[in-house]
Amino acid sequence: MKTNIKVTNIELTPEIKDYLEKKIDSLEKFIEKADSSAQAWVEIGVSTKHHQHGDIYRAEIQIRIPNANSVRGVSEKETLYAAIDEAKEEVKKELTKIKEKKISLARKGARMFKRLTSFFYE
Repeated sequence: MKTNIKVTNIELTPEIKDYLEKKIDSLEKFIEKADSSAQAWVEIGVSTKHHQHGDIYRAEIQIRIPNANSVRGVSEKETLYAAIDEAKEEVKKELTKIKEKKISLARKGARMFKRLTSFFYE
């Protein structure tokens, strides 16, 4: 999966980039193998510098799958890694819902086919 990273008001270090890529790569198992052209758009940064209790980090992950809806997760936390983790979990939940819906639809179709074939052979 191709990953595009946009950084706002912070510097993208190799550690942050590796952490992001590891988290995004863990989401690939929820995307079908046929959707090899899926793209991940990640935006991280400091939302504002006007908070009394320090910086508030924002992470937004959007996965665009062809022939399907795009999935998006947004989080604002006190640490960058916590914001990335929470946004990843939101995206994971949405991708799991989509995958389960496809599986249940296939099973429903198989049940209907089985009923039809048993009707003709009795």
